[in-house]
Amino acid sequence: MFDSLGKLLILFGVVLVLVGGVLVLTGRLPFLGRLPGDIVIRREHWSVYFPLTTGILISVLLTLIFSIFGRR
Repeated sequence: MFDSLGKLLILFGVVLVLVGGVLVLTGRLPFLGRLPGDIVIRREHWSVYFPLTTGILISVLLTLIFSIFGRR
């Protein structure tokens, strides 16, 4: 029981480190958040930003990562 819990905690730790690294690097990656398909609406006193393509890309990458590490 504790063996599987330990492995699960290690996996969560690795995922947190990867997500933290991505969050640190997002300011340095010029294409992230400015991909074709990301919707930006700017008006005089307000703006709306919807990162559609960026969200899909992150979702696909996370799906691949979880499917690789989730196999038993």
